[in-house]
Amino acid sequence: QVRLVESGGGLAQPGGSLRLSCAASGFRFSRFVMKWYRQTPGKDRDMVAIITSAGTGTVYANSVKGRFTISRDNAKNVTDLQMDSLRDEDTAVYYCNTKIMGVDYWGQGTQVTVSS
Repeated sequence: QVRLVESGGGLAQPGGSLRLSCAASGFRFSRFVMKWYRQTPGKDRDMVAIITSAGTGTVYANSVKGRFTISRDNAKNVTDLQMDSLRDEDTAVYYCNTKIMGVDYWGQGTQVTVSS
């Protein structure tokens, strides 16, 4: 059974940092692309960052490029999202995602709030 569990959300001040973590289980983690998305109330879920299965390639949304860093540890089945220089508009629920045989799997999400 595929399971994704996010952690690390919370409250941060503008300009601050948070690190999100996603623990994966139930599938061969090292074989799959992992993604982070975020969603605010009333809006679609938007892709934030993608990392290839081996961790050698990354893609970022323009809004977070240069501020966020996605990484993974295939030995620990974990993918992280380091978020620096946080802005008010980064406030959202952040979700970990993978797609296996055409099926999207999501974690429960973790709330990130950026406010002074």
